[in-house]
Amino acid sequence: MEQKKPNVFKRIFAIRGMGQVITVGCGLIVLCFVFSMINPNFSGPRNIANLLRQIAPYLIVGIGQSFVLITGNIDLSIGSVLGMSCMMSATLMCNGFNPIVAALITMLACLVTGIINGMLVAGCKLPPFIATLGTMTIARGIAQLVNNNMNTNSIGDFAAQFRDFFYYGKIAGVYNTFWVAVVLWLVFNFILSQTRTGRHLYAAGSNVEAAKLSGVNIKLTTVKAYTVSSFCAGMVGLIQCATTGTGTMDAGMSYEMYAVAASVIGGVSTLGGQGILLGTVIGACVWGVLNNGLQFAGAPVALRNIVIGIIVILSVLSDVVARSGRFSFKRRKQSV
Repeated sequence: MEQKKPNVFKRIFAIRGMGQVITVGCGLIVLCFVFSMINPNFSGPRNIANLLRQIAPYLIVGIGQSFVLITGNIDLSIGSVLGMSCMMSATLMCNGFNPIVAALITMLACLVTGIINGMLVAGCKLPPFIATLGTMTIARGIAQLVNNNMNTNSIGDFAAQFRDFFYYGKIAGVYNTFWVAVVLWLVFNFILSQTRTGRHLYAAGSNVEAAKLSGVNIKLTTVKAYTVSSFCAGMVGLIQCATTGTGTMDAGMSYEMYAVAASVIGGVSTLGGQGILLGTVIGACVWGVLNNGLQFAGAPVALRNIVIGIIVILSVLSDVVARSGRFSFKRRKQSV
């Protein structure tokens, strides 16, 4: 007798983390509806285009942080690496470097930072909080040193194509910043969901010892996760440089918070081993819509920060409670 295949809805909900993605997605729809009712301009085509451009950096850093969180670690250096990227690229361009060369040198520096983070955590066994706190401070110091502790001048008209590619240009009426985020999401989602590297990331976050016994190289896997995180932060640094047309030493402040928020709101577990990048998209959208919608509603910045902070805490708390409940249930079941 043939077994009945589960229907499409059961198959969707069986995907790890999909339940929270759907729940948060429904919440996102409600948020959009509420803000549209408060101020009809929120759902206007001009604001939608700007909103997509605002969401893109949150999504990109969220992708990087998701890779690290899935391994059971965290990256606090994202904001400072972003600032270093912004300052380095702008300084190089102000000194006559071709924008492409400046971007490549900058991204190389960011990748080196990610490798160092991974080696400190996996190789030297430093707690990720301490290791990335240290590199966060170092990267911010580099951002301040590259132009003698000053913001740069304008990167100039010769960098117009650089600015168009990362900020002003449009394809199909949507800003290029959004399309950059889409391409990066497609690439990294494929890596996470369809490759051996992705399986190793989940294995390392679920159970390190079991992963080792299965042949997973924990050091290499951790280095890969942190390298992706720094790469994403570096890309947003280039976007910030293109946005302002200058290098600013305080670029990227609080972006580590934005990255964590986009990840955990979308269902990526802070305890490791769980989450999908589709959830990071939803989380970044929730973050962007809240910022944009509360602004349209006339809420002061302080209130916006409080509301978003509460949502982040509740997201992490719900994950911890759910995971703890699951583990305790398993223990009770085994003891019977």
